[in-house]
Amino acid sequence: RFEAGGYDDAFRYANKAAELGDAGAHFQLSYLYHEGTGVEKDAKKEVYHLEQAAIGGHPTARYNLGANEKNNGRMGRAIKHWIIAATLGYDASLDALKDIFRVGLVTKDDFASALRAHQAAIEATKSPQREAAEE
Repeated sequence: RFEAGGYDDAFRYANKAAELGDAGAHFQLSYLYHEGTGVEKDAKKEVYHLEQAAIGGHPTARYNLGANEKNNGRMGRAIKHWIIAATLGYDASLDALKDIFRVGLVTKDDFASALRAHQAAIEATKSPQREAAEE
């Protein structure tokens, strides 16, 4: 419904799912509040739902929290969010860490640790069945 423009329904269903603790629903709500799509733009509600989604293990939400912290001048917090997202296997976080490693804002040890954790997360998702399905 979200893609078809049924924002009222999407909002209602996402709200119900978020109340039940669904991380993906919290992420969808953060997007709606960010864009002002079907709801009034609300940065506080956007961040609240991003935080809830991140706590629920949503890697894109964790990455977006890092970007938000960076935009607000809190690079240390941004790095922590990106390390967590990289640990969950989120490629964009690893790219962000790589970029700031190049300018000396992340230590070699922290970057290496995030890279190993990222690789472990990617390896954990591999299976013969998944590889066969991708062929």
